[in-house]
Formats: sequence, C-alpha cells, structure tokens
Amino acid sequence: MGLWPSRPERVSGTRAWAYQANVAAVTEFSTLNTVSVEAVQQALATISDPDRGSDIVSLGMVSPPQIRDGHVLVALEVPAERGPALEPLRREVEKTLAALPGVLSATVVMTAQRGAGGPAGAPPPPQARPAPPAAGPGGPQRKSGTGRITLPDVRFLIAVASGKGGVGKSTTAANLALGLSANGHKVGLLDADIYGPSMPRMMGISGKPNSPDGKSLDPMHNYGLKVMSIGFLVEEERPMIWRGPMVQSALTQMLRDVNWGALDVLVVDLPPGTGDAQLTMAQQVPLSGAVIVSTPQDIALLDARKGLNMFRQVDVPVLGIVENMSYFVCPHCGGQSNVFGHGGARAEAGRLGVDFLGEIPLTLAIRETSDDGAPIVVSQPDSADADAYRAIAAAVWDKLAGATPRQAPRIVYV
Repeated sequence: MGLWPSRPERVSGTRAWAYQANVAAVTEFSTLNTVSVEAVQQALATISDPDRGSDIVSLGMVSPPQIRDGHVLVALEVPAERGPALEPLRREVEKTLAALPGVLSATVVMTAQRGAGGPAGAPPPPQARPAPPAAGPGGPQRKSGTGRITLPDVRFLIAVASGKGGVGKSTTAANLALGLSANGHKVGLLDADIYGPSMPRMMGISGKPNSPDGKSLDPMHNYGLKVMSIGFLVEEERPMIWRGPMVQSALTQMLRDVNWGALDVLVVDLPPGTGDAQLTMAQQVPLSGAVIVSTPQDIALLDARKGLNMFRQVDVPVLGIVENMSYFVCPHCGGQSNVFGHGGARAEAGRLGVDFLGEIPLTLAIRETSDDGAPIVVSQPDSADADAYRAIAAAVWDKLAGATPRQAPRIVYV
C-alpha cells in the first residue's frame, strides 16, 4: 500500500481529509520549487528608484538573487549616503518578492557603496574617491593595504568558539566580557553568529544603532560594554538566508565600520563549528587568541577538539578551554549531579597541552539571568557563579597581558 490511496474517490471522512491534505502538501512543495531567478528578476524590473527614474535592475542596483527552497535573498547596492532614505524602497522590494508564487520568505538587504557617481556597483573615478578617515579613537577602522582589517585602538581581540552548538558558548562569551569589564578593563562584545544572533536579548539591548555619517555605526551600550550584532539590524524572527560571501562581508563590516573606539579587549562570540565566520576571523583579523567552550561529555569534546585544532592550523593561539555545564546544582537542596559527566574538558586540556581556564556549573540562575537580559555577572555579582566567570576572565587577561601583539596570519591553501 502506498503513502496515499490510489483512488481518492473511494476515500471518505477523516481519511479523505488526510488524503486531500497530503495532496495539497505535495502541490505546495512543487510550487515552492517553481520560483525562478527569471521570475524574481522580472519582478525586480517593475520597481523604480524614486530619485533616478529607472528600474533598479537597469540601474545595476541589484545583486544576483539567491534562491533556496522558496527563500529569496536579494542585496540592493546603494551609495552609503542614500541608505537611510532608501529604506522604503527596500521594503517595497521585499513586499513585491514575498508576493510571488512559490516564495516562502523574501529578505532584502542594503549594501553600501563607498564611491560617488556612476552606476551602482561601478567604481568611482579616482578624483571622486573620498580619503579614508583617520583611525583615531572612535573612528571607523579601515582595511590595511594587505586587505586585512586593522583595529589599532583595540589592544586585544579574542574569539570565543565551540565545535558544536548547545554548549553555552554565547552565555560564556557574554559573562566573560562582563567579567573582564568588572575586572577594570574597557571591553567590547561582537556577536559574530550571523545565523543565530543572541546578544541583543542576552545583553538586554533593543533598538537600532546610530550612524553618525552614513558610513559607520556606533555600537550599542549596556552594562559598560560596547556591543554590536546583526540582530540589531534585522527583525528578531527573520531568518538570515545568507551564503558564505555575505556572511564574510557582514563580519568585515561589523569589525571595520563600527566605531569601537579605544578598547582593552574586543570579545567575539563566534558561531559554532569551523566554517566561514571562523575562517574570516582567522584570515582577516589579528586575533590575540581563542577561548574554546565545551561541556564535559565525550561527543562535545570531540567537536571542541576540532575547533581547537582549526585555530592551531591557522596559527591563532588557543588561550584555553572552559568546561561549561560542568555539573548541575539542585536549586532546592544544593546537591551536585554530573549530568554530562565532569572533568572531561580539564582532562582534554591536559592531553592537548593547553590551559584549563575553569568550570561553570549548570544552574538555573545562569539560564534565567541570560534569558532576562541581565547576565549573572552583573545581576548577581556576589554569587559563586559570577565569581567563576570573573576568575576565568582574570586568567584570560593574564595570558593576554603576557602575549606579544600579532598580525593576522596569511592562509595558504595547498
């Protein structure tokens, strides 16, 4: 017997409803796969730039659309100074694409051109190129002549990484940054998890960042930290259906075009794994080191080992390993249970020859304060959990202070 009855006219009642629902689902799936690049381009060609009097396709303002399983992504290339004024155009494009048959979701982003004159995407003549701003305190940081990003006013830049998701990496990154700040350092926090940004909620920040000149962004602030996340620029529930190059571009802009100012440490919360975001950071940024977060269980340690070896392969120092969810503390009796095992990360650190930075328990307070936008280091500073994060922050700082500033490595593929 097949998945659906072969003769629908003989089906009645509940089975008839199920049959029709299944047919509808199959029809919908087929429809989703009929949306084409040509259909998207034809729809885009019906939309005109309000100031230039021609459609956005003819003007060269649209990047090639990316389509996957009914999800459409389009980038509008506009001069930086026109960006705020063209927000209604971006919404119009998004609404038009979302109305196309077979489109599940439409995402339209604006990318800024830096030159003036000429069609969108075309380089300006040499005399029209503005001189790059000086990289003084508070000014945007530009790429160096080698194509790598320089942050001259940031003393140390560290990545917080994990080999897999679900190990509490972002919670650790936020509390580590707050621990460094509590220990007297000027700290910034960059949420580099493009697909799953969590810092806006975790840090209790809402709203959008300001742009003082149409070319750079001021970071958001809370609890004494400067914070930047793609989550400030898109709706919380909107999926980021971006391919690798767009992820790399977004990361580059959040580093280069944000007015970070003078910082002792910029903490970067990387997405899990060893993909585009990690390679972008390793190739283009002079990372001072990486902190690896893992739970004690063997499967998490296996993935953490991969992440650690990736940083070693691209010549980024590994500052150490943090064992998160090291043990569970019962909120009623205070008893300790080793839900995921215990001591696995410490043993792995010894085996791999890196420092063990400390262990963080699995407690209700850490989860609740993170969800409430008031991480435990600031909301319960006298707690044992906050003490543990500050101790890890002190250990990280001691390793940074004894390190020699380094340049971003040159990655050669063979």
